[in-house]
Amino acid sequence: MNTVLRGHHGMSLVELLVALSLGALLMLAASSVLLAASGSYGEQSASVRLDDNGRYALDSIARAVRQSAYVNWDSGAAPVAHADDDSANIAGLDARSLVKNSEGISGALPGALHGSDVLALRFYGSGQQQGGDGSVLNCAGFGVGAAKAETQRGWSIFYVAQGADGVGELRCKYRGANGWGADAIIRGVDTFQVLYGLDTDTPPDGVANRYVNASVLDARDAALVLEGADAAERQRDFHRRTHWKRVSGVRVALLLHGEVGQVDKMAQLGPSQFDLFGKAYAEAHGASDTGVRIARAALPAATRSRLRQLVQTSIMLRNGPA
Repeated sequence: MNTVLRGHHGMSLVELLVALSLGALLMLAASSVLLAASGSYGEQSASVRLDDNGRYALDSIARAVRQSAYVNWDSGAAPVAHADDDSANIAGLDARSLVKNSEGISGALPGALHGSDVLALRFYGSGQQQGGDGSVLNCAGFGVGAAKAETQRGWSIFYVAQGADGVGELRCKYRGANGWGADAIIRGVDTFQVLYGLDTDTPPDGVANRYVNASVLDARDAALVLEGADAAERQRDFHRRTHWKRVSGVRVALLLHGEVGQVDKMAQLGPSQFDLFGKAYAEAHGASDTGVRIARAALPAATRSRLRQLVQTSIMLRNGPA
């Protein structure tokens, strides 16, 4: 019995320490792999959320642009045609923000976030009630009823404002049953920029010859010599000849940033630059069109290193100028 027991002995202290060390190293390696996988998943999720926000914003704007000048021809309240002296179905402002309860785009505020623009779109609704029959919606998703006059057309207005926490958000402004209101579409917006496809041919052929910002269109309108015996007649002449009625397409671009903790590793290599409509346009018009070129170094320090996404699209107007 003693001989048998002497042949079986336990683990020595050295062997135990070596085993524990190897186990700890394996656990450390496994933890590192788990942390790397978790970080990669978080980065992918953050990138997907930015993509989703950008896609949703562009889809909302594109839907509203294509709906501009809409007329429900099956409705008894629909006009036979847009009158020549109706106001334009599209309007915009450069480097401005808005008050949520002001009339349309009146009372514009200067100092918009990184030179963000305003895009305003008009359209006729469908249905006899205030909310219509649900077939025509504004940018907030509310139904718009048929208008008995061109001044009663629906509104979808896009602009950028800062939320209560200082984060920029793309908002939709609309006219509801109880007045004007505005809702946030997406948050984390650095800047929102708009260009308008101007048809300069005579007569217009519906194809954009050049893309310009709202200030260029307003300058062209300011140079018009209006005809009319009184202010009302001159206003009607302005509506007939405004260059906003020669807009046949719209280009929009958004620079978005991620949430807290979503760091862009490329930002550590040095400040980068975002040209919202491309390098050529930014170099030619960056000095006069604020916001089309954004340097990362010019962004707030608290958000400078966050993940960012640039999204843009071009949209053709479905309906001819009014």
